[in-house]
Amino acid sequence: MKQRLIALMIATFGLVIGFWQAPTAYAKTTHQVISTTKVSKTGYMKKSNKAAIYKMSGAANNTKIKKIGTLGTYGNPTWFVTKKRQVSTNGKIKKYYYVTKSDKRVKGWVKTSSVKKSKKSFTNLYKVAKSKLGHRYVYGAVGPTNFDCSGYTKYVFNKAAKKSLPRVAQSQYGAYKKVSSRSAKKGDLVFFGSSTGNITHVGIYIGGGKMIDAQNSGVKNERVYVPWWHAVGYSRPVNFKA
Repeated sequence: MKQRLIALMIATFGLVIGFWQAPTAYAKTTHQVISTTKVSKTGYMKKSNKAAIYKMSGAANNTKIKKIGTLGTYGNPTWFVTKKRQVSTNGKIKKYYYVTKSDKRVKGWVKTSSVKKSKKSFTNLYKVAKSKLGHRYVYGAVGPTNFDCSGYTKYVFNKAAKKSLPRVAQSQYGAYKKVSSRSAKKGDLVFFGSSTGNITHVGIYIGGGKMIDAQNSGVKNERVYVPWWHAVGYSRPVNFKA
């Protein structure tokens, strides 16, 4: 009887051992910065409200990544990208952008897949516009190397914002919403001539009383209110974000 009891106990113990499994050992998540590169400041928009913003800190070979919010929390501003980064997370490469909210109050890293280039950012427009500084003025030219005044504005808006402007300055003035000089924003068009019915020149307003335009000495930055120009009005083909 005693031997049968011992045999039963051994069998039961073996059954328990057979069903028991050691606790699963979870690997610690590790992050390692592979590369960080500066990029030209470019405007982006969020793809999803749930897209996360992260803070990265610590050494490159042992980086800490902490979620600090979501893009949707901040509405629909332009996010300016100035850096890109590759991070190895447990051996898998992930790509991030460093973004700054247009009012500069929020900064952080986002996955590159969570944002897209903004086609309505003044930053993008000005980037295209100033890339043509110094190019020659040629009457009737619409780019990409030579321009007249309205040919230049037409080229820049089409290239930077996918906006097709009318060909001549008078038509560009008449086609869009008029704004006062006090309400003028970066990216508005500023027009010159003897009156709103006789417009002979157009430039792109860039703020601070200045514009970028194609005139006799080529594409250049200059002031709007000078003796040789008579500003007669502004129009807004696109309501650009900052």
